[in-house]
Amino acid sequence: LDVSGNIGFGLPRNVDRKKRVQEMLSLVGLKGLEKRMPHELSGGEQQRVALARALAPSPSVLLLDEPFSNLDADLRIRIRAEVKDILTCAGATVVFVTHDQHEALFMGDQVGVMNAGQMEQIDTPQAIFQKPATPFVARFVGIADFIAGTVQDNVVITEIGNLPVYNQLPRGETVSVMLRPNL
Repeated sequence: LDVSGNIGFGLPRNVDRKKRVQEMLSLVGLKGLEKRMPHELSGGEQQRVALARALAPSPSVLLLDEPFSNLDADLRIRIRAEVKDILTCAGATVVFVTHDQHEALFMGDQVGVMNAGQMEQIDTPQAIFQKPATPFVARFVGIADFIAGTVQDNVVITEIGNLPVYNQLPRGETVSVMLRPNL
């Protein structure tokens, strides 16, 4: 199928197919490429056709499972920014599955980190990175080292010095302090 045929493929019969295909072509920035065949498109254009085809029937939720895994690194970075913009413009609710933590933190409004089939944390990308719920989450989303400390008033006493306490913790409690090179 050409680009138009691909985008319109899953549309129900009662929908104005031509109008919806044109809306999707405009949304994904492919106006003028309607008659091209898949082999005549770049990898990025092929990804946008696939996205338009998935969005055309207006699903309530869209599942994207490793959608950029077949793209080279440079194209992957560019395409994920384009896809995020398209999904935002479409107002789509998306479950985005990836093993690439940078991709998850970039694409997600809410991120869930799983470990051995169990959800470790669901939160915003910023909270996942800055306030991980577990050491696994901390290490999964970036470089993290931990040192032991003891809470005393408004500080944690550690082998590298006293560090401020950002949460209410009981005096005398033993804690692990996360250190990141960029925080």
